[in-house]
Amino acid sequence: MNQYNQSSKTIAGIRRGNMFSPNHVGNDAAIFSLTAQHLQAYGCTVNEYIESDLQLQKLDEPVIFNMARDWTSIRKLQQLEDQGRTVINSGYGIENCTRERMTRLLLENHIAHPESLIFSTSDDPTEQMEKAGISNCWVKRGDFHAVHREDVTYVRNREEAASILKEFAIRGIPSAVINEHLTGDLVKFYGVKGTDFFYWFYPSSHNHSKFGWEVINGTAKGIPFDVGSLQELCNKAADILNVFIYGGDCIVSEEKGIQLIDFNDWPSFAPCREEAARYIAECIWKQAKQ
Repeated sequence: MNQYNQSSKTIAGIRRGNMFSPNHVGNDAAIFSLTAQHLQAYGCTVNEYIESDLQLQKLDEPVIFNMARDWTSIRKLQQLEDQGRTVINSGYGIENCTRERMTRLLLENHIAHPESLIFSTSDDPTEQMEKAGISNCWVKRGDFHAVHREDVTYVRNREEAASILKEFAIRGIPSAVINEHLTGDLVKFYGVKGTDFFYWFYPSSHNHSKFGWEVINGTAKGIPFDVGSLQELCNKAADILNVFIYGGDCIVSEEKGIQLIDFNDWPSFAPCREEAARYIAECIWKQAKQ
């Protein structure tokens, strides 16, 4: 009998493709491996795959945990889920975390979020931005997660925003989300829904960055906020987006409190992965037993 006193189960684990781990290939691989090790300690047999295996091989395992990001992988995961497999994170949840869908879902469900506008990249955003009172802002590709630094750009005025939309169109990106820029402390967080795990920190204090965007908000001042309220807000967002394993960013300000600005399915957990992996495995195990 293993240390967790549970029966064994065969589980498939799908690693994230390197192109979808910008500046975090090693970190994404590390959290995946640690999670697999903890699942093995539960008595699970973990069969590991890469994203392309979803198209090339038939997966027979009843439970699949994954860090997939390729559209073909996401669609395959959705098919497997529809057939009755347990998939964590859900392929539908992964799709919900793409920028345009995430923005619509968070706003529709009254999650604290920046004022946002959604455009086709063939549009001129100037008039709507003026009506909304948005000037300096963030222009983000709407169809997917950020893969390149240029997929998210801070601009200082509406003319720059219009120029970025044109650049997106040239790159073949069909839609864009414009978020008003929020001033305040940038806080990064990681969580696992259905467990006690929640971790937060100020990127400015840890020299933590993927693309360097964090410098725009500068050094955190330490504006007080309630961590329990942040965790509650994040778990509510995770419910809405249909993901268990998540991370993201928020802005804390004295005027507006906590507002979510980004929410991701299964990030790298780099600052806390040793602790996080145990809870991620616990989450997967709980779902596997249902």
